[in-house]
Amino acid sequence: MPIRIPVEIRPISAADHAAWLPLWQGYQRFYMTEIAAPISDITWQRFLDPAEPMHAALAWHNGQAIGLVHWIYHRSTWTTGDYCYLQDLFIAKDIRSSGAGRQLIEHVYQAAQAHGCARTYWLTHESNSRAMLLYERIAERSGFVQYRKLF
Repeated sequence: MPIRIPVEIRPISAADHAAWLPLWQGYQRFYMTEIAAPISDITWQRFLDPAEPMHAALAWHNGQAIGLVHWIYHRSTWTTGDYCYLQDLFIAKDIRSSGAGRQLIEHVYQAAQAHGCARTYWLTHESNSRAMLLYERIAERSGFVQYRKLF
């Protein structure tokens, strides 16, 4: 049985950049991508701007940030309430299977419900089988396949 650790989840603040950045970079390495620093800087500023629909929280254990979650509220043509897109979720490698990921997702669920959202949804890569074990327990797979065109 995996070890569960006590985690404190709180929204990011301007003082959290140094704790957030290594997790954000770890997330990019996990997905074998590199987001340019100026884009990450703009993303960080958006998280801090209350007028933006983008949000972020960190999971803390023993005073150290061990995970992050980012989510975005957006309109839908199917409901009057917004949808909540959980865009990024990352747990430090040595802390995975500790319950922190589930707690971060549940944090987003609570925030989305408080915002009046009709649903929370996310994507994961088909190779992310370890995370999908969790996702299958706390959400339902939609069956939709993503298509995209990059510009």
